[in-house]
Amino acid sequence: MKADNLILNEFSDHAFNLKSHLIEFFSMKESDLDGFLANAKMNLANLHPANALSDVSDFYSDIVGDRHIADLAAWHISSKDYIADTLKLQQIFSKDLVLDFGGGIGTHALANAMSSKVEHVFFVDINETNRNFVEYRASELGVEKKLTFCRTIEDTKISKFNTIVCLDVLEHLADPVSQIEIFNEFMDFDSTALFNWYFYKGEKNEYPFHIEDKQVVEKFFKKLQQIFLEVFHPILITTRAYKKVR
Repeated sequence: MKADNLILNEFSDHAFNLKSHLIEFFSMKESDLDGFLANAKMNLANLHPANALSDVSDFYSDIVGDRHIADLAAWHISSKDYIADTLKLQQIFSKDLVLDFGGGIGTHALANAMSSKVEHVFFVDINETNRNFVEYRASELGVEKKLTFCRTIEDTKISKFNTIVCLDVLEHLADPVSQIEIFNEFMDFDSTALFNWYFYKGEKNEYPFHIEDKQVVEKFFKKLQQIFLEVFHPILITTRAYKKVR
């Protein structure tokens, strides 16, 4: 497996060959890639129904198609410094059996699979296109043996994880409290969870798929402080590390 600094260098250089993977996986011309990425955020936002969904699973599993990959890819390419810092954080805490929940285009799962401290990564995403794309990427990068692809946590057949990574997901869920309660059940007292969130629809509703209901958000923070203890880390990013409360 690769050294931590080599993993970060490879992400900083080419985001783990993300552009070439997009071209090859979607069988597109290189000249079409910029157009595929240029309006990705707005295309995804326009696809979202006007009224909030009580169950987001249909939207992300059946409706978004490849638009979600385009949106995530555009963001990862344009925000590589920020993403690199989340990978640094991951390197501090990730070990043994890792759950990557809602893993999107696979940046964090692939980086964990490259790490000598990680035994296996379980990539969970309800979107089949995402799973297929990351499985393709893992094969291209030579880490496919360290990854298992599942639709749900239950499909992993693992009772406890040493590390849980859930980034840019909780704000998409109608009930984020239930999700962190589920994570708590899959953790031991020496496990670590890495979470972030953005409970905001944006100034111009550019994130219509995010929740910002004050009651839901307040309930989330109350539950978060009840079942988890924050663990300090020195990296200046929004992602936080948590242990179970004893």
